[in-house]
Amino acid sequence: MVYQASSPPRHRRFLPFLIVAVVAVLVIALVRWVATGAKLPSLAQFGCLGDAISLTVASSPEKAGVMRQLAEDYSGTRIDEGCVEVSIVEQSSGMTMDALAAGEWDEEEYGPRPDVWSPASSGWVEITRQRVTEQDRASLIPEETPSIANSPLVIAMPRPMAEALGWPDKELGWVDLHDLADSEAGWGSVGHPEWGEFRMGKTNPNYSTSGLNATVGTYFAGTGMASDLTVDDINSSQTRAFVSAVERSIVHYGDITMTFLANLRRADAEGQGLTYVSAVAVEEMSVVHYNQGNPSGDPATAEDAEPPNVPLVAVYPKEGTLMSDHPYVVLDWADEPKRAAAAAFLDYLLSDEAQQVFLDNAFRGHDGRTGDLLTEENGVLPAEPVELSLPSANVLNAMLENWAELRKPANVLLVIDTSGSMQESVPGTGSTRLELAKEAAITSLDEFSDSDRVGLWMFSTDLEDNGQDWRELVPLGPLGASVNGTPRREELAERISNLPPGGGTGLYDTALAAHTLVAEHSRPDAINAVVFLTDGKNEDLNGISLEKLLDSITPEPGQQGVRIFTISYGEDADLKTMTQIAEATNAAAYDASDPQSIDEVFEAVISNF
Repeated sequence: MVYQASSPPRHRRFLPFLIVAVVAVLVIALVRWVATGAKLPSLAQFGCLGDAISLTVASSPEKAGVMRQLAEDYSGTRIDEGCVEVSIVEQSSGMTMDALAAGEWDEEEYGPRPDVWSPASSGWVEITRQRVTEQDRASLIPEETPSIANSPLVIAMPRPMAEALGWPDKELGWVDLHDLADSEAGWGSVGHPEWGEFRMGKTNPNYSTSGLNATVGTYFAGTGMASDLTVDDINSSQTRAFVSAVERSIVHYGDITMTFLANLRRADAEGQGLTYVSAVAVEEMSVVHYNQGNPSGDPATAEDAEPPNVPLVAVYPKEGTLMSDHPYVVLDWADEPKRAAAAAFLDYLLSDEAQQVFLDNAFRGHDGRTGDLLTEENGVLPAEPVELSLPSANVLNAMLENWAELRKPANVLLVIDTSGSMQESVPGTGSTRLELAKEAAITSLDEFSDSDRVGLWMFSTDLEDNGQDWRELVPLGPLGASVNGTPRREELAERISNLPPGGGTGLYDTALAAHTLVAEHSRPDAINAVVFLTDGKNEDLNGISLEKLLDSITPEPGQQGVRIFTISYGEDADLKTMTQIAEATNAAAYDASDPQSIDEVFEAVISNF
């Protein structure tokens, strides 16, 4: 993950020179227009001159690239209240919901306070309303939250796998995936034992819209209902058994679908496109983007796109699916000029010009219309899918609590760098790198359940007499159990808070040893992983090589293996190498080059479990 600071404001002393430059350009354009009939450029192309109405929009990740493009096109437009400059902040819907539900927006933790929030689904809006109401606070959210685009949740599958199940002629759904996941024969039950067990990729429903919608769809399928879900329905033993069976097939969770699509893309490039994952819950447009060779869907990266060897196809669950309706929410704290700017920008987003941009990026329009990209050749079906009704906010909240009990458990070793460089102060915080990392790691323990297994290592260089670079502080074990009479959560928090800095960075040997330990204690019913944080590069010259490490941790085709989720902490961390380590294990690498982002990064990492 990369965190970008917003651009600094222009200094006013440059204003006269900007005016002269703009006037000169306009004169030249006017002469050309008169002489040749060329189109006269609009003032919006030159931005705002002097003071502007700055409008900050928090956008869900899957449309952030499109929103940036539209914001750039619109910025510089003048309304009665002044000239409008729109900036887009990319943020997961669940994270923004948490920030809004907390009441006070903490810019250190969540970034710039938005004037407008555009999550991927109205479900997040309803949950936010519910949580604010429970706290007896006034809502920040207006009654009207119009949609700016649509994209249904689909189950993306490699084409050969979907065809083995009867796609596109046979209607498929969550029940079919449940039966496949519950079968001991796996893909062998449909004549393809070489594909192994059924593996599902699904993001964490507490953070991601596709994860939330997929979880809702699973609960609907488990009840056999299409509407009017109640808390009793989702708590029934039949529903819980159905959902639990689907969750057992999960490879891991996460906060963005891009992790799965990027790993699938790498597997495809190595000729292993049918071994990493069998299905991923994503929005429809992500299937088109993947098949175009641009999994992120960001228009800025489309030029270098190269289609995969094995394309994906979209399965529209026969039980029905939820629509990501991308609402536009003007928050109550926006002042009148910002409200006017927000209304004007909304008008632009709903215009034919802007709607065409959404269609050109494989979204459906705010009114449901489809563009030229939604075709069977691109792996999708343009017909309107059967749509499920969104459950009430209290049912959604109860569903998330229920899911937390049924999700696939974690078997995770936390490995934290305590080398001397972790003593460096972080400007503006009054804390060292290690102190900030300790706080983030301790806070992350709250995200694990008592049934999760968690252990703790520290590492630097030569921590033991035999030259070993790592030291076990808390062995792997259930969080609900005790360690030498002390509850494991308390023991972990105490050990983390007392981590001592010193020494160098024995990165490669420690990574291999951690991977080996978790592999030796792996559980078939759990997500087996290492969370590995370092602020440096390998400094143990007597240890193994990077090539040996990567060769040792790369799983055999079709095997799950142990995943190493890496955190590159601070500007001196070896992000390239840490990315190689994560990718070799089909995990994800996280960039915390700004140490002040470590809370957010740790939260994103733990969302995988």
